[in-house]
Amino acid sequence: MSLALNIEELMGYMASVFPQVSDDFAIEELSEDRLIMRLKVAHRHLRPGGTVSGPSMFALADCGVYAMVLARVGRQGLAVTTSCSMDFMRKPEGGVDMLAEVRLLKLGKLLAVGDVLMRSEGSDKIVARATMTYSIPPAGSVAANAG
Repeated sequence: MSLALNIEELMGYMASVFPQVSDDFAIEELSEDRLIMRLKVAHRHLRPGGTVSGPSMFALADCGVYAMVLARVGRQGLAVTTSCSMDFMRKPEGGVDMLAEVRLLKLGKLLAVGDVLMRSEGSDKIVARATMTYSIPPAGSVAANAG
């Protein structure tokens, strides 16, 4: 299956349906089977001790899988997270951006399952891993056409 949206189309669409992601996230790479998303780490993403907060890492994983699903299925603004499991493995660096490597493990008509590995920029050490399931509105539904 080929991509329905390229990086520019995807970021433009996400900015229109989910504008709060524009300031924090950027897509670095996109192919049929992989997406790299950047969290532009700012002071608001940090918790005491100078580390990136768990909610910020969740947002990175969630936006990354959302973007990968949209890249493959097209403008489905109402695709939603239905399940998430995260493992926090080590402290991310607070002074650098975080990168998430997203892969879709399954893309069906109604569900997509993605795997996300997160690292601090400049490091190969994984700081967190997430598995997320997204519900995709059925073709022809009002929700599927809401974008």
